[in-house]
Amino acid sequence: MAKEKRQIAYFCQNCGHESAKWMGQCPSCKEWNTFVEEKIVGITSGSDKNKSGLTSGSKAKPVSISEVEIGDEERISSGIGELDRVLGGGIVPGCLVLVGGDPGIGKSTLLLQVCQKLTSDEDKAAARSVLYISGEESLQQIKLRAERIGKSPDTLKFLCETNLEIIEEILKDVRPQVVVIDSIQTMFSESSGSAPGSVSQVREATGILLRLAKSYQISIFIVGHVTKEGTVAGPRVLEHMVDTVLYFEGDRHASYRILRGVKNRFGSTNEIGVFEMREEGLCEVTNPSEFMLSGRPEKASGSIVSCSIEGTRPILTEVQALVSRSNFGIPRRQAIGTDLGRVNLLMAVLEKRVELHTGDCDAYVNLAGGIRITEPALDLGIALAVASSFKNRVIDEKTVAFGEVGLSGEVRSVNMAQQRINEAAKLGFTRCLIPYVNLKNLRCPDEIEVIGVKSVSDAIEICFR
Repeated sequence: MAKEKRQIAYFCQNCGHESAKWMGQCPSCKEWNTFVEEKIVGITSGSDKNKSGLTSGSKAKPVSISEVEIGDEERISSGIGELDRVLGGGIVPGCLVLVGGDPGIGKSTLLLQVCQKLTSDEDKAAARSVLYISGEESLQQIKLRAERIGKSPDTLKFLCETNLEIIEEILKDVRPQVVVIDSIQTMFSESSGSAPGSVSQVREATGILLRLAKSYQISIFIVGHVTKEGTVAGPRVLEHMVDTVLYFEGDRHASYRILRGVKNRFGSTNEIGVFEMREEGLCEVTNPSEFMLSGRPEKASGSIVSCSIEGTRPILTEVQALVSRSNFGIPRRQAIGTDLGRVNLLMAVLEKRVELHTGDCDAYVNLAGGIRITEPALDLGIALAVASSFKNRVIDEKTVAFGEVGLSGEVRSVNMAQQRINEAAKLGFTRCLIPYVNLKNLRCPDEIEVIGVKSVSDAIEICFR
C-alpha cells in the first residue's frame, strides 16, 4: 500500500516562491511577511502514477517533426465578436484560458453569456455541450443571474462543486466541449493538505485542469481573483501554465469594460475587446474609438486626440492635460491611464528643448474613457496637450497627433501608421500630425491632411499658428 510522506514547506502568497524555511522577505518578489506554512503530500511507493498524473505504462515516444500531422485549425465561435477577437478568432479546443479582474467587474457575467450562446437553440447543429461549474454561488443564485441576462437552454448544465477529484470524474464521464470554472481559488484537491486558495492548492488545481483539457480536448475557462496590485492572486506560475490570460479592466462603477489579452498562444497579445455593462448583461462596443471620444469638450485647451494600436486595432483616444501654477514648494504630477514616469520625461523634454518652463507647475494628464495605454506613440499627443494647457491655446478639434518623442525632442517613427491615419479619416478628422519618417509609402485619404513633423517644437508651431 502506498505510504504518504508529509513534509512542511513555506510558500510566498504573492509570487509562489517555495522555501524550506520561513523568511521575512521573499527573495523572488521582495515582498515582506508573505510566507505561509503548508503541508506537502507525496507518494513514496506503490503508486501507479507519476508526478504528472499519468500512469507509468503510458510512455510518450519521441517523433520527428515530419511525422506530426496537423489539419486546419478548428476554432469555436463564442457568439461574442469582441471575445473572439481577443482570443485570436475563437475558442481553440483543448485550451486553458484564465480570466482575471476586480470583483464585480463582469467576469462571471461574460462567461455565463458565452455559455448561453454556445448552447443556443437557434442553431442546434452548431450547439455545443457546456458545463458551468461554480464554487462560489448556489444553483439558485446562478439561475437568478442567468434569467436576468438571457435564456439558458436545457443543454447548458450547471454544477456546484469544489472537490477536483469529483469534478475530474464528471468531466471524464460527461465529456463536455467547454467548461467554466468559477473560481480557481475555491477549488481544492484532497491530495494537497493545504487550504483552498493557497499557493499549492491553486497550482495543483490548475495542473489537474490543464491535464484534463489536453487529454480530452476540453476548452476550459477558469476565473481567477486578483490582488490589490491588479494581478491574478496566487503564484505567477499559474499564468505560465495556461494558454491564454485575459484581464478585465475598467471601473466597476462605470458602464464600460475592457477585456485585454496579455498572453495568447493562439493569437496576438494586447488585443482588446470593449463591452458596455447594461441590465441585460455585457454588450459589445464594435467601434471603441467613437465611444472614447464621446462627450469631448469643444474649444477647450489641454485636449487633443491621439491614436494607439492595441493588438491589431487602432483606437483614437482623447488626451487631456491640466497645467497650473503650484501653491506648494514641490509641484504635483499625476497621470491617469498612462505611465507617470513617461509624463515626467516628456515635461522635462518640453522644459529643455521647447523652453516651456513648467518646473513650478502642477500637471495632471488623463486618458478619457477609462482605458490604460502605455504605447510610446502617445508621446506626441501628451506633449501637445501639456503645451496647450500651459499656453492656454486651443488645438483644432479635428487634429490627430501620434509619434514617439525622444530625449532630444525629436519625433520618432511608429508602426502601423497607415492604419492609424485610416481610422482618423473614418471618424471625420481633417488633419493628422505624424513622424516625418513615416511619410514614405503612405496612401493618404483625400479627406485628411497628413503633416510630417521632425520635432516637438515643429508640432507645437503647426498647432498654434
